[in-house]
Amino acid sequence: MQNQREYRYFDWMMVGFVTVLLCSNLIGPAKIAELAGVTFGAGVLFFPFSYIFGDCLTEVYGYKRARRVVWAGFAALIFAALMSAIVLAFPPAPGWPHQAAYETALGSTWRIALASLLAFWAGEFVNSYVLAKIKIWMEGRRLYVRTIASTVAGQLVDSVLFYTLAFYGNWTSEQLLVVMFSNYTIKVLWEALMTPVTYALVGFLKRREHADVYDRDTSFTPFSLKT
Repeated sequence: MQNQREYRYFDWMMVGFVTVLLCSNLIGPAKIAELAGVTFGAGVLFFPFSYIFGDCLTEVYGYKRARRVVWAGFAALIFAALMSAIVLAFPPAPGWPHQAAYETALGSTWRIALASLLAFWAGEFVNSYVLAKIKIWMEGRRLYVRTIASTVAGQLVDSVLFYTLAFYGNWTSEQLLVVMFSNYTIKVLWEALMTPVTYALVGFLKRREHADVYDRDTSFTPFSLKT
């Protein structure tokens, strides 16, 4: 069967997905940037690349293989969060003055870490599900429709879950909605602008892998690792 084949570039796509995910969650959140009067977390410029990888994985290899990659990313985030907490918990050596800076860059409350994990998990699965379903519905035509629509849906779930779980009760409702909307809009617009890159990568993978999976008989439960 096609979905049991070994693919040349699948592992590289998984590595790319997990790398972008970890970097955008560990490096990006510590920097608040401002551009053209708009204030945003710098990581918001890179996190959407994980959705581009997710789109390509679902489009070329199918939902079941993309599901394994999402779980791999989820496990990597859990390990990174635990490692950060353990490393920060160790008392600094005498004469090492950088503990405060280290905590600023890598430290986060359990609430924010948990919100990030749950939002990523739900958003990525919604993204893959919507893309796979639209692909069947439109019989593989108009790739841009399903990449953008899946991003709109996935990023909406991600943003609502993250900001609500992480900051509800600590921020005013107005602050919560403004930041949520601005970051969501930036993510969606940024990935929409990257549509030519998605097209190029999907085209390359389909030609080289001779793969174009349609998930007509797929079980879309997220709680499985079967391919």
